[in-house]
Amino acid sequence: MDIYRLQNVKEAVGRDPYVGRGIITGMTPDGAMLAAYFIMGRSANSRNRVFEMREDGLYTKAFDESKVADPSLIIYRAAGVYGAHTVVTNGDQTDTVLEALAKGGTFEEALETRAFEPDGPNWTPRISAILTEKDGTFTYKMSILKSVDAEGTDCVRYCFSYPAKPGTAHFIHTYVGDGNPLPSFQGEPERIAVPEDIEAFTEELWNALDDDNKISLYVLRKDAEGEKTWILNKNGEEK
Repeated sequence: MDIYRLQNVKEAVGRDPYVGRGIITGMTPDGAMLAAYFIMGRSANSRNRVFEMREDGLYTKAFDESKVADPSLIIYRAAGVYGAHTVVTNGDQTDTVLEALAKGGTFEEALETRAFEPDGPNWTPRISAILTEKDGTFTYKMSILKSVDAEGTDCVRYCFSYPAKPGTAHFIHTYVGDGNPLPSFQGEPERIAVPEDIEAFTEELWNALDDDNKISLYVLRKDAEGEKTWILNKNGEEK
């Protein structure tokens, strides 16, 4: 078994029909920062969403406001920037991390104050990532907060820290397959190969997601010359 083998994005994302929400962070072959976030959903409430870029970051938004049953876990800022830090998460812990950074705190300290989502019996993990630019390159960290047991009695917190390496990214997601309750992600973030063409990577990632369950995808490529983003919404048009 080659533990250092890089999967292509189709292998990693497409093997299960329902991986929930997922974050990919890493470096393109030419040294640019890469971040991606996607959401999937099975309920009508979850599926009634789109991604929208605003001045202060990426947000989830109801596609049809009249059909929102419960906005508490589905409407949030998914990505934002503070100084040299780019933060991407699957919930309102984005705000928790950005507020902590503004006060001189750290990614880890911020997430110590949070736990998995209160949606028993699934106890959906909170997944988060931070990319930090320094001296012309960057490093990144990924975190998962999940229940210690089936009853949701307490939270375990894992944080993984990576040096950015050309052509390599890591993928963390909320679930590992279907079930009732849904089984949480296990182990370390998965290694993914990053191609030069990020537009093609975005298309491959979107197409790899189960067509019935996928909702929205956001991809960011950033380097010294600037940044480019892609947003794909099942309920809307590509932006």
